[in-house]
Amino acid sequence: MATRKITFDPDAGVPVASNLTIYGGTDFNAKFNVVDVSNVGYGFTVGWSVSSQMIKSAGIGATTIPTATFTAGINTITKSITLNLPKATTGIITEGRYEYNVLVKSGVGTVYNIINGNILVYPVISSAP
Repeated sequence: MATRKITFDPDAGVPVASNLTIYGGTDFNAKFNVVDVSNVGYGFTVGWSVSSQMIKSAGIGATTIPTATFTAGINTITKSITLNLPKATTGIITEGRYEYNVLVKSGVGTVYNIINGNILVYPVISSAP
């Protein structure tokens, strides 16, 4: 599982850039440890929610229709966000470059685009015997 530390500053108004790699036919898991500008675990509490999708990058075959929707979660204890895709999903995503974002919604309804980035998808090459 890829684990990354990001600093979430809601007043900045811009998401953190973080690029990912998906290997087709394998379970994909990414974890983001989220801290505030004081380098302390961000104050996610019960009521916060998260969502994330990926789309094909601009160019041939690009579309605004999501290619995949991650199973996304916020852990209020570890102050982290997780993104997951099962191997059944990664196995059918065409190789290439994609874009994704992660949106978090506070308990009072404010939505923040917290993370944006590129995803490089490698194809399924072989399967285990």
